[in-house]
Amino acid sequence: MPYPSLADLLTAKAKDLAKGPLALVLAEDEVEVQSTLAHLLKIGFRDVILLAPPGVELDAETAARVHVASHDVHAEDALPNAVNAVIDRLPGTWIHYCYNAEYLYYPFSNTRNVRELLAFHTEERRAAMMTYVIDLYAGDLSTAPNGVSLTDTWFDQLGYYALERKDPANNWQPKERQIEVYGGLRRRFEEHVAWERRRIDRISLFRAKPGLRLLPDLTLSDDEMNTYACAWHHNLTAAVCSFRAAKALCTNPGSRHAVQGVRWRNSIPFEWNDRQLLEHGFIEPGQWF
Repeated sequence: MPYPSLADLLTAKAKDLAKGPLALVLAEDEVEVQSTLAHLLKIGFRDVILLAPPGVELDAETAARVHVASHDVHAEDALPNAVNAVIDRLPGTWIHYCYNAEYLYYPFSNTRNVRELLAFHTEERRAAMMTYVIDLYAGDLSTAPNGVSLTDTWFDQLGYYALERKDPANNWQPKERQIEVYGGLRRRFEEHVAWERRRIDRISLFRAKPGLRLLPDLTLSDDEMNTYACAWHHNLTAAVCSFRAAKALCTNPGSRHAVQGVRWRNSIPFEWNDRQLLEHGFIEPGQWF
C-alpha cells in the first residue's frame, strides 16, 4: 500500500533509506513509470521512491521493490520540494532524482552498478555529479502521438552548446567550472519552451548534507556542487536520457498542433547503452577506467 505522503514514508523508513544510494522519481503521469523504475533498480539503486498521484499501477514485482508515496505532482516546485524534504531527513545519503520516462546513464553503466560509480566519485572527494538531459523522442508520431517509444527511439547527435554561468553577485563574472548547456528539443522548439526551462544541465546525483537545498532551476545551494569537475582534473559526468520534453511538446495544447514531427537530419537512433553516449561526448569517464 502506498504511504499517504512522502513525510509519512520518511518517518517510517528513514533509517533504512539512509543507507543509499536512493532514487526519487516524480511521476507526472503514467507514461513509462514502470520502465523508469525498472531501469533504476537494474543499475543498482538500493532504494527507489515513487512519488505519484493515486491510481498509478505497478506490476507486483516492481511494487514489492519500490516505496510509493502519494504526492501532489503538479504543485509548484513539486520535485525540488520533495528532494529537499529527503535531504533534511537523510544527510550523508547519495540521492538521484528524475521524472518518469527518464533514464540515468553513466560511463560503463552497462557493466558497473551505481554503487561502484558513487564509491569512486566519493574517493575523488566529489559530492555531486553533473548530468546532461538528452532529449529522446519517437521517430514516428503517427504511431506514438505522445512522442514516447522505447522501440523507435531517437535523439539529436548535434546542436548542443554550453555557456559560462555568470555570477550576478560578482559583477556577472563567469563562475569557475560551471556551465549552462543547451540543445535537443528545447533548442529546436524553443518558441514553445519557457526560457527558464531551456537548459539541459542538471545536478541530479549528489550527496545530501545539512542545510543543502535543491533550487527550482535544479542547481544546488552549494556552488561547488554545481561544478562539472574539480580544480585538479576532469571528473565523471552522466546523462539523463529523457522523453519529458517530447511528451510535453506533443501533448500540451499550446504546441501539439504546431509540432508535426520531431525527427530531423541530425537525428540518430538511440541504442540504450553508455557506449553510444561516450562516443558522442555526452558523458565523461574522467579518471574512472
